[in-house]
Amino acid sequence: MELFDQRRKTVVAMAHIGALPGSPLYEVDGGMDRLIENVIVDVEKLQAGGVDAIMFGNENDRPYELTGSVESIAAMTAVVAAVKPVLKVPFGVNYLWDPYATVAIAAATGASFAREIFTGLFASDMGLWQPNAAKALRLRRQLARPDLKLLFNINAEFASSLDSRTIAMRAKSAVFSSLADVLLVSGPLTGQPAEMSNLKAVRDALPTTPLMANTGVNIDNVTDIMSIADGCVIGTHFKIDGDTWKAVDAARVNRFMDKLRSLPNAA
Repeated sequence: MELFDQRRKTVVAMAHIGALPGSPLYEVDGGMDRLIENVIVDVEKLQAGGVDAIMFGNENDRPYELTGSVESIAAMTAVVAAVKPVLKVPFGVNYLWDPYATVAIAAATGASFAREIFTGLFASDMGLWQPNAAKALRLRRQLARPDLKLLFNINAEFASSLDSRTIAMRAKSAVFSSLADVLLVSGPLTGQPAEMSNLKAVRDALPTTPLMANTGVNIDNVTDIMSIADGCVIGTHFKIDGDTWKAVDAARVNRFMDKLRSLPNAA
């Protein structure tokens, strides 16, 4: 069965990599070895809990950049490659907030999918945010990875859209003109849920395109969200105390997955 098959509810769990070399929060003590060790521990807990896929992300490379640095892109590629031997489920990557770096890392590491902001125009913490979907998809083709699924986050975190169209129309346009494989709807910040009205608007507009809730899904709202979405990307809720920057809490993963699998069409 396809990972993003609409006949089941897909859980993509985040494996947050610590701050990478070159970023302000990078911890020199321990270096790359510690980054890899910490990610492996998290991945093993997530897999043991029964998630469907893992997505590697550089969430702690704050402040974020719209164009990735050479050293951070190289480091993230090295981390993912080092963790691959312990993976038992499909994996994806997301280099914040650079779609071209994301596609490149995904191709280099053999990822099954990649998530990013590929379309739109936003006012953001990083300034004017203007991705280029055509460039990203052409890179995917040049790297001989037409099979790489692209997850389009259509309403960016840490930003506000400057597009006056409805979210439903932006979603339809992303599928029609930019060839989105999967649509993601986010809340305003990491760990905050998407508006249910936004999820419903996109679902109604595109009933046959896989739709995932991208942020803020937790054990309390998962039933309502999964009544609309085909799955979710989840990171913060799986962490100790629900803190994005802490390690994965295996008990939280198990409780969430047990509840999710009890829902209709979730297994």
